Amino acid sequence: MTGLREIETVRLSSLKINLLASWMAHVVGLIVGFFLMPYVLKTLGDRSYGTWIFISSFAGYAGLMYLGFGSTISRFVATFHAQRDWIRLRQMVTVTLTIYGLMGLVVLATAMGLAWAAPWLHHWDGESITQIRLVILILGLNIACGMTGSVFGGVLHGIQRFDLERGVAVFSDIVRVTATLILLSADGGLVTLAAIFLGITLLENSIAIWLVFRSVPELQIGPRWLQWGILRECMGFSAYALVGTFASQLMYATDSIVIGCVFGPQAIVPYYIALRLTDFLRKPILQIGDVAMPKAGQLTSIADRGAQQRLIERGVMIAMVLAGGLQIGCWYFGDDLIRNWVGEKYASSHQLLLILFGAQVIALPLGVLRSILFGLGTVRGPALMFMAEAALNLVLSLILIRFWGLTGVALGTAIPIVLIELGVFLPYVIRKLRLDPWHLAKATFGPILLPLAALWLYSDTVTRQLGPVTGWPALMAVAAGGGAVLLGTAGLEWLIRRPWRGSPAAVARA
Repeated sequence: MTGLREIETVRLSSLKINLLASWMAHVVGLIVGFFLMPYVLKTLGDRSYGTWIFISSFAGYAGLMYLGFGSTISRFVATFHAQRDWIRLRQMVTVTLTIYGLMGLVVLATAMGLAWAAPWLHHWDGESITQIRLVILILGLNIACGMTGSVFGGVLHGIQRFDLERGVAVFSDIVRVTATLILLSADGGLVTLAAIFLGITLLENSIAIWLVFRSVPELQIGPRWLQWGILRECMGFSAYALVGTFASQLMYATDSIVIGCVFGPQAIVPYYIALRLTDFLRKPILQIGDVAMPKAGQLTSIADRGAQQRLIERGVMIAMVLAGGLQIGCWYFGDDLIRNWVGEKYASSHQLLLILFGAQVIALPLGVLRSILFGLGTVRGPALMFMAEAALNLVLSLILIRFWGLTGVALGTAIPIVLIELGVFLPYVIRKLRLDPWHLAKATFGPILLPLAALWLYSDTVTRQLGPVTGWPALMAVAAGGGAVLLGTAGLEWLIRRPWRGSPAAVARA
């Protein structure tokens, strides 16, 4: 019994360290992105910045060239590393690196074709066509380099060295903000921005390669390990992971393209502000799924059903309390945040933020379950449902934008999430993971009701007493107070429930 407890303690400690490292990296990335975006927007202006978003949204579809191997690397490396199967680990990494190298060449050829055809593809609202072509070519090279380097980031992810992987991201963020502040100017700004992205990608790749070979000295890469049999083993997983990747791009990149095509690139900016804030807020919760996926794969390899159940309950509960707390903050203080961040001009972004992140309150906890299913090797059902959700999103956005403009696009994103995630995916995942719905609801909803109620009361009181919150010091003080209320109440809830967990009956069940 003592040995089992020691093993469980080590597992939980590793999980907590990885999650903490992910959140610390996100905090740095959030600070950099949050304060860098207004600077870039002000330097480039709405027209050029809208053009940058428009091109970047198309470039995002190059993620399909990963062929679903991003999740595959993490999942299979976790399994092979846990089993200490160095032969298949070497084969997996070598084959994936070869595939990504070939796909990188395809991306470069496509970028050259798009750069040549740029004048006929879109009306660029007065932007220099030479500059547009250079941006497309540099972004194509950036994607090609990023693809090959991502293999090594996937290895760090698979061996659960999130501290190293996130450390590289923190260092890159610091370099990126420094380079942007020094080099960016209105003249040639788009080319400079693209060049900075390329430089950061090359830097990240170099560091990741060095860290991987230090962390896994048994890893070797070379023609002798180019065994295509390993590809067949992974293809079933990666094919449906590719469907999920395509669905994600359709969900989160197409909105900007739809708005740009209907209203022009400049109209993208208010929507993108809400979308960017949503991305900032959902990133720390997404880390829960990122950390849980390789852990689920590891637990599957050692057939530890009890640890899987605890992983599910804790992951979903944390995601629910964070998503709920952030939505309360958006409701009461999102308008103040946007005004302090980018100015009164973009006040309409608040309504879009409430719709977009409101849908994430449902999507993020269920996203943790989706990641765990991926870690267990179940990808077909979740991927196809996500694809249906993305297709419905595109159809509704194209229809509703004609009636309600940007709000219609936001609703086109939110409605499919509510319908498919709750109506289709949740029953599926309960059946697939053999979960008891009542027990899951009690284990996840029960501990979060008091903290969220306390945060709601705090936010309402502050709003009534202070009115609009002006200035970053006041806004940060309010946010810190909200965090203290949420965490303090959650700690109190934990203390109240702890005697029940420590009862003889609970110990016997454990």
